[in-house]
Amino acid sequence: MPKNLLIVESPAKAKTIEKFLGSDFTVKSSYGHVRDLPKEDISVEIENNFKPNYIVTPDKAKVVKELKEAVKKVDEVWLATDEDREGEAISWHLCQVLGLDEHSTKRIVFHEITKPAIQKAITQPRKLDLNLVDAQQARRVVDRLVGYELSELLWKKVKGKLSAGRVQSVTVRLVVEREREIQAFETTPFFKIAAEFNVKSAEGKVSILKAEGPERFDNQGDAESFLKKCVGASFKINDIEVKPAKRKPAAPFTTSTLQQEASRKLGFSVSRTMLVAQRLYEAGFITYMRTDSTNLSEMAIATIAQEIENLYGKNYVHTRRFKTNKAGAQEAHEAIRPTYITNQQIPGGDRDQMRLYELIWKRTIACQMAEAELERTIVKIGISNMPGSPLQAEGEVLKFDGFLKVYLESNDDDDDDDSKGILPPLKVGQGLELREMNATERWTRPPSRYSEAALVSKLEELGIGRPSTYAPTITKIMEENRGYVVKENRDGEVRKFAILTLKNGQISKSEGSEVTGAVKNRLFPTDMGMVVTDYLFEHFKEIMDYSFTADIEKDFDVIAEGNKNWVKTVGDFYHPFHATVVNALETSARATGERILGKDPATGRTVLVRMTRFGKPAVQIGSKEELGEEEKAKFANLSPGMNIDNVTLEEALKLFTLPKTLGEHQTKEVSIGLGRFGPYIKHGDAFVSLPKGEDPLGVTMERAIALISEKQQADAPIGTYKGIGITKGKGRFGPFLKWGDLYINVPAKYKLETITVDDCHKLIEAKINKEANRYVQQWEKEDIAIENGRWGPFIRYKKNNVSFPKADGQKMTSEGAANLSLEDVKAIIEAALPGSFKK
Repeated sequence: MPKNLLIVESPAKAKTIEKFLGSDFTVKSSYGHVRDLPKEDISVEIENNFKPNYIVTPDKAKVVKELKEAVKKVDEVWLATDEDREGEAISWHLCQVLGLDEHSTKRIVFHEITKPAIQKAITQPRKLDLNLVDAQQARRVVDRLVGYELSELLWKKVKGKLSAGRVQSVTVRLVVEREREIQAFETTPFFKIAAEFNVKSAEGKVSILKAEGPERFDNQGDAESFLKKCVGASFKINDIEVKPAKRKPAAPFTTSTLQQEASRKLGFSVSRTMLVAQRLYEAGFITYMRTDSTNLSEMAIATIAQEIENLYGKNYVHTRRFKTNKAGAQEAHEAIRPTYITNQQIPGGDRDQMRLYELIWKRTIACQMAEAELERTIVKIGISNMPGSPLQAEGEVLKFDGFLKVYLESNDDDDDDDSKGILPPLKVGQGLELREMNATERWTRPPSRYSEAALVSKLEELGIGRPSTYAPTITKIMEENRGYVVKENRDGEVRKFAILTLKNGQISKSEGSEVTGAVKNRLFPTDMGMVVTDYLFEHFKEIMDYSFTADIEKDFDVIAEGNKNWVKTVGDFYHPFHATVVNALETSARATGERILGKDPATGRTVLVRMTRFGKPAVQIGSKEELGEEEKAKFANLSPGMNIDNVTLEEALKLFTLPKTLGEHQTKEVSIGLGRFGPYIKHGDAFVSLPKGEDPLGVTMERAIALISEKQQADAPIGTYKGIGITKGKGRFGPFLKWGDLYINVPAKYKLETITVDDCHKLIEAKINKEANRYVQQWEKEDIAIENGRWGPFIRYKKNNVSFPKADGQKMTSEGAANLSLEDVKAIIEAALPGSFKK
């Protein structure tokens, strides 16, 4: 029997580590945190030094029971959770629930899951770092207090079921401010000069030399004047400047740079990156993935240098020791790198793991490779009629590729291409023949919307959050039920631009077109995100301040170092914050984001836009003061792409033309409308939703017929079962089949596009059998039923699920539930939902 029990937080990690330890050890997993604050209430005793009241979460009761049994069977328990605050807290919670001494239980840490690293860690155990535990506990308590009190305030002042948080709300503010910056930006046109020259070589071969003008022109007149001065002018090379240049590789990955680069190069969301990285770490392929250090161990540097020499030659080796400039870096102490650099690829694994591993391998190898050596050439081209305004051509030659042989870092600006071509042979004084010169209209550009990667970079720059919090924060603000931020692709608009061309001594004018404003996978704030941000910023300026949020993170760092008391830190923050919450609750008005657009020409009443009590942005005709007690205001939902901040009076009034009739198709009326769940086409009694982002005001009869036909084809039966047609579709909860009045979810192992009739029959039969065993008892008139659930029987009353209380510590069984009377069941419902039957 093993003498030692080693506990980690992940079953995959446990499986990998168990291979490296002998028979003296058994390795078990806690499956993450075993305790947390319950969701039902605040669970922090504010008057008792902010004591958190943790509970073993229901889904971990079985895990804790098994671990307690395992502890009884061994001589010693070791804790091997991740080496960060979260991991230290998991170990501390395990001590609390398993009855282990937090001052003497052995704790081991490692940056990589390899045999040497694990065996070394076993020889160097330490004790729990209670300072790290305090820092994590301070964060948990502060975030619970802020989240609980702000969310409760938002329910009363904005809309129910909203949430707010210390880091989450500041992150939403970043997205909101960027959107408003874009909306307020006024694009201004300018003209850019570009010229092409024919250059003849000694052999008579003609090549093209491209050059650009010295400055931008603010208007077409000035650009045309420049071209006119070039008519009949001669052009020659006044100067050629050749200078060497070097490019250095980027540092190895930290958590944030891995998230950014995986987003740019692989198209991964930050949460997807962290999920894949976690699997790679637990399988022993990479070092710990939550880190803000760029340091590499001396052993790693040596093995990387040897691998570079083996693969590319000694001249490609350039050893570097990167330093982390961030004060108080609180995560692991090494950058993310492969555990064995000789493995260019990983065996097996899914495609995501293979791609992310390859990215990490290339970045790690590149950071220890020689600089790329370039030769940059700048050519000044004189214009005889304008000696003070030379044109300029630039070229670049790669003399030695260095690290570029393996890896080149990406950036967030899709249009930022600084690559230069190779120039033809040139010499000073050489005359050039003008092929053509263009003055092209361009526009200044607003700042780009955040991608997930760019938002992570901004959070890191401002010191908001830490490596372990970036992914959950961004995931949280994009949750559908919060509705603060959405990630979308949006089509741009076609914009025409002027082109002036000088060719063969003549100036001509033409027009080109381009698509502007198109974006892919960018973050947009919703109207609710804007309203909530404005409300919080008005009443909680300190909480919403970037510097203040970053300073709290620094306080957590100081606690982790043992230089600050966590209870005092929480108290210094909470008491002023709570006073502000009480004041806002008593004095602030309900937040609707209301904006007056003007007057309705037909009625003379006020037209305004605001959030309704259902949390939907809508245009309203008639203010409260203008309407009598019996009269109701007219409402219209905003179309896709509109928001409270930018909708105009003209756009708002057009919304009241909906619903409108478009015509008749298949002897049924076709109309277009805008409902609670978005724009739709109505064809007789059938409804067809418009594709996301499509403007209902622009839908023609032809477009409506096309969408109706698509819907009819999609709804056509794909087969029959017992003489009744089977149709398929996609709903809010995923793909489904419909057979008669029965809806059947389609599991992920089936593809809706290729599902067979036989597969449909199997799913329908399984659903029928499930429905047959669904009810233990049912009282339809009372809208009460006892149903069999995954964890045993439960009561369904209207839209509420009610659990059976335990009797003598035992759960209710289906047999026991079948013997209950209606009055028994009503009594249980009344106890759980007071007022259901007794007023």
